[in-house]
Amino acid sequence: GTFDVVVVNLYPFYDKVTSGAISFEDGIENIDIGGPTLIRAAAKNHKDVLVVVDHHDYPALLKYLQEKQADPQFRRMLAWKAFQHVASYDSAVSEWLWKQTNSGDTFPPSFTVPLSMKSTLRYGENPHQKAAFYGDRSLSLVNAGGIATAVQHHGKEMSYNNYLDADAAWNCVSEFENPTCVVVKHTNPCGVASRQDVLEAYRLAVKADPVSAFGGIVAFNTTIDEDLAKEIREFRSPTDGETRMFYEIVVAPGYTEKGLEVLKGKSKTLRILEAKRSGKNMLSLRQVSGGWLAQQSDDLAPEDITFTTGSERAPTDSELSDAKFAWLCVKHVKSNAIVIAKDNCMLGMGSGQPNRVDSLRIAFRKAGEAAKGAALASDAFFPFGENKTTTRPIRFDQVRTYRLIN
Repeated sequence: GTFDVVVVNLYPFYDKVTSGAISFEDGIENIDIGGPTLIRAAAKNHKDVLVVVDHHDYPALLKYLQEKQADPQFRRMLAWKAFQHVASYDSAVSEWLWKQTNSGDTFPPSFTVPLSMKSTLRYGENPHQKAAFYGDRSLSLVNAGGIATAVQHHGKEMSYNNYLDADAAWNCVSEFENPTCVVVKHTNPCGVASRQDVLEAYRLAVKADPVSAFGGIVAFNTTIDEDLAKEIREFRSPTDGETRMFYEIVVAPGYTEKGLEVLKGKSKTLRILEAKRSGKNMLSLRQVSGGWLAQQSDDLAPEDITFTTGSERAPTDSELSDAKFAWLCVKHVKSNAIVIAKDNCMLGMGSGQPNRVDSLRIAFRKAGEAAKGAALASDAFFPFGENKTTTRPIRFDQVRTYRLIN
């Protein structure tokens, strides 16, 4: 006889290998062979056979059968989903086998990135662009944290640019161990401050550049309790002392029940995200025309390197602390990037300029007189006279304006 419908549930390979330590033999045992073959055969013959691999399609299937429909598009959709399902399954097997058998090579000769749509977006970077958000189901990213797996507790749906900004803010604030607040606008941190009192850190981060902070994204690396939530809700702009600060997104690793309740009262549109700290040693991908660039994630921390003194006077412990703080901040500013910081607080930054001198001028204009005695960090070689360069944060004890260091 012939089959009208084929429904297949594959061996739970993905769940098995991501649930914890599993032996190579057990992993191999959980690779389904017959299931994918049956799915592929049914999908190829979808004109005569309905193939189902997703339980969410059961209601539509029953309706199709009960009403004796003859829509070829429905059959083709199920066939597409079947082939995609098998492809994702095979990509997980391939990724797992690569990790089991390679000799420590970071980059496989070829690999597949299994993406699963999480949501469609209202539009992309610009209103005329359609957009969607996909989650990466690679085995290496299971429990990796980050914005893609964040829980949204409140607010409007996330936009394309919201995801970019939230990711930038979360990646930056996750660098710091002490209680820290980061304010981001257009993927650049415009305010960063670390303090034992996170309320003070929040105030200082906003005051660093209140004009840019307005309408930005605020990120914390500590749980938001009721007191902090009230401060976020009621804090007035330092520019006029009257206008309540407006934010697109607040992101933190957790919220107390009262803290979440208070924060929801700030605005119906405020997006409140709860995220886990992003993992390390990940593969970072970036698309270029016709291809992709791959590199290891930039996980270098101040404790991983040795800071050397390029001046006659060695920095004090406090000065070195500021230099390391500025060094962490400048990592997340778009090149050419300059950050000026003091007392673990960003005072000014310059970003995205074609030449470093212009970024320097912007940073000092933002910092003003507070730049005196502050640490300055550059994201690449900093030009001096006589062809001298340095890649480490440098300190200017008597800086008043940028002109003194031209």
